[in-house]
Amino acid sequence: MTLIENTILFVKQQLENAEGGHDWFHIERVYKNALLIAQGEACDLTVLKLGALLHDIADSKFHNGDEQIGPKTARVFLESQGVSEEIILHVIAIIQNISFKGGNFEKKFTSKELDIVQDADRLDALGAIGIARTFNYGGFKNRPLYNPSVQPKLNMSKEEYKNSQAPTLNHFYEKLLLLKDKMNTKTGKQIAEKRHEYMENFLAQFYAEWEGER
Repeated sequence: MTLIENTILFVKQQLENAEGGHDWFHIERVYKNALLIAQGEACDLTVLKLGALLHDIADSKFHNGDEQIGPKTARVFLESQGVSEEIILHVIAIIQNISFKGGNFEKKFTSKELDIVQDADRLDALGAIGIARTFNYGGFKNRPLYNPSVQPKLNMSKEEYKNSQAPTLNHFYEKLLLLKDKMNTKTGKQIAEKRHEYMENFLAQFYAEWEGER
């Protein structure tokens, strides 16, 4: 099998019992999004594909906040495949710099491949699937759907964001609705606009139903 085929098999095995919003199907959607965006960008497709496939190989929020387990897991796998150190370091840099982390995280690394994979990942947090993933994770953490007395908290630190127990609906204001203006690529921005509008319409409907309106 090819390197990419082996990587897909490895990721499927690693995420076999993952939470529904961060499972293999999330990875597959991000992979497809990344390939779509890459059509209009000059980039290294091998790095791009590996970065997309391995970006959530061991998400810290499911590993007691350990932010090193993802890069370590990716390195062990890529070394087993005989991948060059240059590519391994690039893929690890993508894993370490892709996350939102409250919106205040400054990337310590930049590349076109990171920009594309980050956009692809953020697109999966928007629109209909973004809504579904958000409520799936809220249910996984046993959080209330909405509590009007708990206001969204903007400009959280990385630690505050990581430890938040706020109602699920707050996440729209603390992250999802902010992503449209944080996209890196032209294609990513275009797709994000449409998905952002869909979420705004969903929220308007949600509040109307919450208040018992027709």
